Amino acid sequence: MNAPERATEIKAAIAATIAFMTALWGWVGWAIIIWLGCVVLDYLAGTAAAQKAGEWSSSIARAGLWHKLGEIFAALVAALCDVALTVILKGTGIEIGLDVGPLITPVVLMWYIITELGSIVENAGKLGAPVPAWLKRLLKQYKNSIDQQHGGGDEPETVTGEPVEQEVGKHEKVSVKE
Repeated sequence: MNAPERATEIKAAIAATIAFMTALWGWVGWAIIIWLGCVVLDYLAGTAAAQKAGEWSSSIARAGLWHKLGEIFAALVAALCDVALTVILKGTGIEIGLDVGPLITPVVLMWYIITELGSIVENAGKLGAPVPAWLKRLLKQYKNSIDQQHGGGDEPETVTGEPVEQEVGKHEKVSVKE
């Protein structure tokens, strides 16, 4: 077998795998993969920027990992809300005139993807890369648009009304009440 035939077989295998995964997960599955890729890239870019600045700290890196784990839990809650909504509407026979599918998860994923991309761009700048101002503005406007249309953002809120601890500086924490 020559190289062009082998390359064609590899491309066909990749296309078949992507088609299978799309049939299995749909477009939301690809959004999840993009988001998780952004999470990893942001962590790596943040680590590199901190190391370049001589500010890398294992405790701050650990806090970043906990933050990423929190994002995963929030995305799982969104997915569970979509599942619950689908089960309730289809199980009770309630018709709302819509084909119920993922409603909450895509919005949450897009918010996190845009947030992660903004952080990656910020870290790229800290690493010395020239970052176009229009790209920073675009990401900020898109995130603000999602927040305005769907409500949300970085506000420290809890369902229970308990105060939330947030890191303010490198080692400082503050309790925030709703």
